[in-house]
Amino acid sequence: MTQSPPAPRPESLPASPPADFDTADMAWPPPPYRPPVAPVTGPDGVRRFDGVTYATTPGYRPRLLDVQVPAGEGPFPAVVWIHGGGWLDGDRRYPPPTVPAELLHGAVLGAGLALVCVDYRHSLEAPFPAQLHDVKAAIRYVRAFAGVLGIDPGRIGVWGESAGGHLAALAGLVGPGTAGGAALEGTEGIGSGETGVLAVVDWYGCSDLVALAAHPMPPMPSEVAFPDPYEALLGAPVAEDPEPARVASPVTYAAGPHLPPFLLVHGTHDGLVPYSQSEALAAALEGAGGEVALRPVEGADHIFLGSADVPGIVAESVAFLARHLAPAGGRDGRDQ
Repeated sequence: MTQSPPAPRPESLPASPPADFDTADMAWPPPPYRPPVAPVTGPDGVRRFDGVTYATTPGYRPRLLDVQVPAGEGPFPAVVWIHGGGWLDGDRRYPPPTVPAELLHGAVLGAGLALVCVDYRHSLEAPFPAQLHDVKAAIRYVRAFAGVLGIDPGRIGVWGESAGGHLAALAGLVGPGTAGGAALEGTEGIGSGETGVLAVVDWYGCSDLVALAAHPMPPMPSEVAFPDPYEALLGAPVAEDPEPARVASPVTYAAGPHLPPFLLVHGTHDGLVPYSQSEALAAALEGAGGEVALRPVEGADHIFLGSADVPGIVAESVAFLARHLAPAGGRDGRDQ
């Protein structure tokens, strides 16, 4: 029987390991995070660290983040951007379709802020609090590698939209000293470290999931198999057990004395997440003595559909973050 010749080896693959290859450097299981990749500097001087693995968990896709650092001398304050998508969808690289990435990213970098865009596990991969664990892990990672990234670890804020706004609010409100907060910190990636932030921008996020679960979902196209987002996030219908919804609600943690300042921006005609959700969080924060600005976008639906002033909304949000992430003297002497 004639034996077939071996298939040719692709030229891109070496015939043998490189001379400095050492199996002693390999480890199993894989590390829970990886150091930052080498940055790429664009013609504008912006340094980009793309596809950085900030956390790994066996059985799940690696969680990635991208970092963009302004041109010039650092370290720079940083904004952690958290995408939306009903906790079921979304991608760190893409803001909502009403907000061009060039507008959002350019406004942040133009204000002298670094931008960190993060992915997190979707709810059908893992229920809550996995999503918050991932956001907390990303903040720990940025602080641990701040020197490499050119970021000031003491000046970090969070900004999210929709599901990401919900996670941003929780990231600002929940800490190890919060009642029940230790379980919400998680040990993903860099397993311990400070996760507090100086400011929060929450665009049309969910604040009270117990109340929100009773709000009827808008009709979906019949060909779209879209699970109930609250049941998927929490693992069971809220009507059967409201306690997971309470634990996942930012209003539960809106208590003093060390609350970061909040900017809440929400369309008054939002049919998916009612404007009353931001009103409830604003009232809770004010009642706890927190600093909060509630900005209604008149007539706008979810993701600011129907608004003609999206650039103005972005500019206001960036200005809020830049003001609160400035050095202590630039915040009227307040050190959050």
